[in-house]
Amino acid sequence: MSKVSFPTAHGVEAGRWCPDGLGDGTHIIKSEKIVDKINRAAATGKPAVSFEYFPPRTQEGVKNLYERLGRMVHQNPLFIDFTWGAGGSTSDLTLELSTNAKQRYGMDVNMHMTCTNQPADKVDIALAGCAKAGVRNICALRGDPPLGQEKWEATEGGFSCALDLVKHIRKYHGDHFGISVSGYPEGHPDVIKPVSELGRALSASEKQRVMVDANGKENVCSDEDMKVELQYLKEKVDAGAEVIITQLFYDPEIFLTFVKNCRAMGINCPILPGIMIIQAYQGFKRMTGFCKTSVPKHILDKMEELKEDAEGIKQYGIDLGAEICQKLLDSKEVSCVHFYTLNLEKSVLGIMEKLGLKVAEQKIGDENENTFQGTLINTVIKN
Repeated sequence: MSKVSFPTAHGVEAGRWCPDGLGDGTHIIKSEKIVDKINRAAATGKPAVSFEYFPPRTQEGVKNLYERLGRMVHQNPLFIDFTWGAGGSTSDLTLELSTNAKQRYGMDVNMHMTCTNQPADKVDIALAGCAKAGVRNICALRGDPPLGQEKWEATEGGFSCALDLVKHIRKYHGDHFGISVSGYPEGHPDVIKPVSELGRALSASEKQRVMVDANGKENVCSDEDMKVELQYLKEKVDAGAEVIITQLFYDPEIFLTFVKNCRAMGINCPILPGIMIIQAYQGFKRMTGFCKTSVPKHILDKMEELKEDAEGIKQYGIDLGAEICQKLLDSKEVSCVHFYTLNLEKSVLGIMEKLGLKVAEQKIGDENENTFQGTLINTVIKN
């Protein structure tokens, strides 16, 4: 292993370790489109993994994240994601993290980019930075509203949806960037509405997708709205998106139905399941409520049973995550599992070990760290 010097604007100490041949912190490492890596991995028949991280809001958090990346690179992820904060609030740090992960560790990065507070010229500046740094993959998203704003609104001179962003990247940057987009197996949260508003009985497919909110009310994306969702997704793919990464879900059958419906629509690109590992009771309740996620009753019952057992919930999250992933892999519809890591590693490694995908032993960092400190979802991961 070679010791490299790579200081950053956030004061992360220099001299991190990096595997031989990955990078020396000064040269651009060859980049690949993630669609090519996914297709190549699928051809081997061996399951692959990818990891998602978000930009920390503290200097200590940034330092800890770099250390985690230095450990997790040894698990050979196909790629990693870095999210783009609400309202573009972390755009500079997202690009910095993406650049350093590529140059320091040789990881292919799929950098998120949203339409929120993003005029076209700012998008082009970010894309130029990606090209210069060797970051060749972009996850094009609409994004969430800025803090304090309930309804999403387009920025003057910007884009109204992810489709616009995909079209812009292809129009002005040709085929250089690999583009991924989001997919919603249960429907986008904006179109998941109270069942009482349907004015009719639920269909069999709607019953599968029903979620119950904190007030005990049933909500669902109607079959009619789901058709619109799939058509829009196809438009994004037809415009140049090459990979779909899904919203979290806890019923593997919902994901497999989504894939089947996508294929029937002529959407033939890779579809990666987004796996949100259960780490804590309140975090689980808040996240599934925010995303309007349908959760099977047996999972809800188990979470209530373990409500006061923090370690028990973490172990259940590992067991459940492994069970869901195994069902997806057994279906042969999935070749790469995408983990929403919450900037932690123990649970991800626990699931990978159960699946036989853990390729190296490694030290685990501080799992008691509040990785959400200073972020908009600071209250998500609390026991």
